[in-house]
Amino acid sequence: MSGGATRREKKEQPKKETTIFLQWEASPLQQIQELLRKSTDELQSEIAEILGFRSHHICMKEAALLDYYVCGFWWAKEANFTPVQISFTMALLHMLLDNIREKQMALVENLMEFAKALGAASQCSPSEEDTTPLLEREEAMELVNYIRNSLFQKYSLYELLFTTSREELLTGMERAIEVISCQDALAPSSEDISTHLYFQ
Repeated sequence: MSGGATRREKKEQPKKETTIFLQWEASPLQQIQELLRKSTDELQSEIAEILGFRSHHICMKEAALLDYYVCGFWWAKEANFTPVQISFTMALLHMLLDNIREKQMALVENLMEFAKALGAASQCSPSEEDTTPLLEREEAMELVNYIRNSLFQKYSLYELLFTTSREELLTGMERAIEVISCQDALAPSSEDISTHLYFQ
């Protein structure tokens, strides 16, 4: 009887929640460690390969997105983030961009999603009281400043990037350019000296 009650009490005890923070699914931690040893050019090539950007040399959209990810990775590296922190940063950048591209999320909504993800990474897990958070306060503030400057201040541009085919606008536009003769352009007016003397 008492054994059954004990089992029942164990069942009824609420489970401790674990804090789960984002991690970059496109690249495992071992690969991130390898990327940290790359030069900027090598890093760009590697991230283009990871993200499947095959046309970033000719496609403006892919070039802009590649720059977004490469700059984010390089910033995290320069900030001396650990591979796990870099993975979180890249996952966060991806999530925010995906919210614009797939969910057409407004700036305020995306800011709220950002705050939730950052909050999870800035607090300790209740199930592991002795652990430290993924991001210390100063690191979290640095990340806030970086994402504010790199994404949120240019939010309209990223919305435009995903709603407008810039390549079509550029390649589909025809322009007529009138070419004038060099002699006509340099010829003096009739009131001035003669053309023969001018060109001498």
